[in-house]
Amino acid sequence: MRITVLTDNIGSNGLTGEWGLSFYIEYHGRKLLLDAGQSGVFAENAEKLGLSLADVDFAVLSHAHYDHADGMSVFLDRNSRAKLWLQESCRENCYRIKDDHMKYIGIQKGMLEKYRNRLACVHGDETLDKGIRLIGHHTPGLEKAGKREKMFLKEGESWATDCFAHEQSLVLECADGIVILNSCSHGGADNIIRETAEQYPGRRILAMIGGFHLHNKTDGYIQEFAEKIRRTGVEQIYTGHCTGDNGFRILSRELGGMVHQLRVGLEIDF
Repeated sequence: MRITVLTDNIGSNGLTGEWGLSFYIEYHGRKLLLDAGQSGVFAENAEKLGLSLADVDFAVLSHAHYDHADGMSVFLDRNSRAKLWLQESCRENCYRIKDDHMKYIGIQKGMLEKYRNRLACVHGDETLDKGIRLIGHHTPGLEKAGKREKMFLKEGESWATDCFAHEQSLVLECADGIVILNSCSHGGADNIIRETAEQYPGRRILAMIGGFHLHNKTDGYIQEFAEKIRRTGVEQIYTGHCTGDNGFRILSRELGGMVHQLRVGLEIDF
């Protein structure tokens, strides 16, 4: 299995970075795209890397935020066959409070309707193919995380605290364990690892890959988070995007060589 980073905050070797994430995954003859950043940058990088979007079998949206979803229209226009797999609770209704105002941070308006025939909506967990699975959140009380992040969902004329029911993990099985990808981990990377481990009892957690949404957290919070990660037993971490520079620095200090920096063009092999 090979995972190639198409979009991350950090560009490299002539590949462009932007605030967002996108992964191209080659797995036992299948090709998957997880997220597409906030523009067509991921597609430009894929072309430079010699990776064909037209060959992708499954596209997956990790959650309903613009910096992961808005490039997906570019993908759907270039690939005529792959379904886009997303949680059925994904809507164009995600906001956060910024400067005392509600700022829209959701999927580009109209995209879900435009591509409705390409969508495959999931309720909770779903197996896409042998060894490829989507897992929704099972941890109760994630509204607390939404409140902390000042993130809300617009439901008609009302507002509800985001519980991240629209977020899902992509889990890939290997001979010696499993790999988890979750692009922003709003529900907590430690919760996500536990949720996944419960469904794969006795299997090694080889890696957790994605952003951990630590860019706006205090040093103390990140130190406590690092200890929670240590207790999950995960063996390797590949992180970037919303983890932030300070988050990555503290995780590296607390967890040592198991922590690796994401960047555009990085290839991760299992």
